[in-house]
Amino acid sequence: MIARMEAVRAAVNAALEAALADLPDGDLTDAMRYACVGGKRVRAFLVLESARLHGVADAHAMPVAVAVEMLHAYSLVHDDLPAMDDDDLRRGMPTVHIQWSEATAILAGDALQARAFEMLADPAIGDCEIRVALLRRFAAAVGAGGMVWGQARDIAAETAVEPLDLAEVKALQQAKTGALIQFAATAGAVMAGADPAPLSEYAKGLGLAFQIADDILDVTGDPEQTGKRTGKDARLGKATFVSLLGLDEARDKAAAIVARAEAALNDEAEGVNPDAAGNLRQLARFVIHRQT
Repeated sequence: MIARMEAVRAAVNAALEAALADLPDGDLTDAMRYACVGGKRVRAFLVLESARLHGVADAHAMPVAVAVEMLHAYSLVHDDLPAMDDDDLRRGMPTVHIQWSEATAILAGDALQARAFEMLADPAIGDCEIRVALLRRFAAAVGAGGMVWGQARDIAAETAVEPLDLAEVKALQQAKTGALIQFAATAGAVMAGADPAPLSEYAKGLGLAFQIADDILDVTGDPEQTGKRTGKDARLGKATFVSLLGLDEARDKAAAIVARAEAALNDEAEGVNPDAAGNLRQLARFVIHRQT
């Protein structure tokens, strides 16, 4: 899986650069490119492996993978703003509003979001019905009922009288982190005209495990490795899986969730493409053992 992840990262990085190549020179474009630098490309990997699982070639799935990474980059740029999470370090580099200005960061995020939707209209993906289906699912995942709702709920929780309980934290994170991961993991089925439900269960577990791992890294991680400030959740008094469960129980919960996510990739899926199914299973384990 590691070799495939590295190959995907290189291919997606090149595709991202190509997708931004025709934009006018200036701070806005420079900030957009800067925001897309680095990262593990987990979401792009999910798109491409879910596509391989359903017999869809990388060339057809790549615009979707790029769209997901652009959308993710936009969300990080805006999350880092002083009015949101107020971070000055991301992926080991100054955040966009520190490197340029708040105004440039806001506009760069806006432009990346718009470009992401443009990528999903690429005819290389497939016929119009497939592209419209992807666009609808994408909008639902990242909008006021998905990722943006999760971020809004996270901000509101910082000043709430009562801290969130475990069920509320789970719902928040399934939207803020999990919704885009779920889109990515089911995109291949949509492109192939197949039922996305089997991969949806896998994706729900993966997104939740990913967030638990983030919460753990915020407590135990080394900023030199993670590329961002740690200890932020405790400073803000946020309710997280670690604050509610403790480190050991949070680790156990992530492992149990990953086991269920792996089980969701059933024998039928493995029969379609054993390599892709195996990579998706290994990815579920990777997300809870990562150090960044």
